[in-house]
Amino acid sequence: MFKNNRSLNFLYWLLIGISLFLFFYLMIKLFPFYKAVFLVIWRVLAPFLISCLIAYLLYPIVRMIHQYNVPKGVAVLIIYVLFFGGTAYLLYRVYPMIVVQVRELNEQFPQFVTMYEKTIYQMYEYTSFLPETVHDKFDQLLIRVENGLDRLLERLVNGFTKVFDFVVFITVIPVLVFYFLKDYDQIKDYTKRFIPLKYRSTSSKILHGIDESLGNYIRGQLIVCLFVSLTSFVIFKFVLGLDFALLLSILMGITNLIPYFGPIIGAAPAVLIAFTVSSKLVFFVILSVFVIQLIESNLLSPYIVGKSINIHPAAIIFALLLGGQLFGVIGMIIAVPLMTVLKVVVKHVLIGRNYSQNQKASTPSAPT
Repeated sequence: MFKNNRSLNFLYWLLIGISLFLFFYLMIKLFPFYKAVFLVIWRVLAPFLISCLIAYLLYPIVRMIHQYNVPKGVAVLIIYVLFFGGTAYLLYRVYPMIVVQVRELNEQFPQFVTMYEKTIYQMYEYTSFLPETVHDKFDQLLIRVENGLDRLLERLVNGFTKVFDFVVFITVIPVLVFYFLKDYDQIKDYTKRFIPLKYRSTSSKILHGIDESLGNYIRGQLIVCLFVSLTSFVIFKFVLGLDFALLLSILMGITNLIPYFGPIIGAAPAVLIAFTVSSKLVFFVILSVFVIQLIESNLLSPYIVGKSINIHPAAIIFALLLGGQLFGVIGMIIAVPLMTVLKVVVKHVLIGRNYSQNQKASTPSAPT
């Protein structure tokens, strides 16, 4: 009945999956009760997590420079100065412009709403033959969208004006990244001590698999998103003369981290802003976004990102929909990396279990 224990394995992983689903479902439902505690923990751990991510992405470059007989300390210093020097200069030049554009967008938002309301009334005249229930549902959708955008703009304005928190945040991260880069190997060796000996081989394979697939994916995606942001800014600002070009191009770059749906989400605000000017500008904005995504998906992504995650598109879409339903845009951004990690872990755990079972089956029993 349970030949090769396949049915038992399937039942085991099915129960694990159901248990994890119920656990996360309860965590989400009970989130309002422990939200304040998690916010405090997040504020403390956020600089460490971001610093770990930056060090993880930069360390391969340090290792590559070190291979050319450059002392490791000098290699760390070179990458450290280039990365944070470039980042500091970029923030110095770009941050004030972002704050100004967010404030202007917040001030002009009521005018945009009035303009869209006029357009909606015209649409009502053209769709007067539809039932009233359709119009009521459409009204409710518009109200939710308007309220959501209004709250988002208020959060952006408040977030960009919290100067003290921002200064503390960006001051701590460079210090942590320097020590993480300098002591990268020592930290890795120290962490291994907490793993039992019998699990070290499996955990080493899992971490190597995650690094091989996820690390290349993240680095490639960041390069592609940088291209999308820069190209969008040049086209929006200098070719089309679109308002809020910097803000819109940054949004397009961030949402490009989301496979399939990202370009649509990122292009929507640019199309809406262009709609307030002319239908001709809307056409050129859509055309420019289409050309950028054509170059990104056919030329850049296949060579820079490649097939590092090697997950079926249907599974990726499912993960994106689930992440978006649970955590919104942030959930859609982290859905694919989390799925990649889960795939590597499950793959190596299953391989380890099957290998141990085959070893037991092939071992001859002792003579009686």
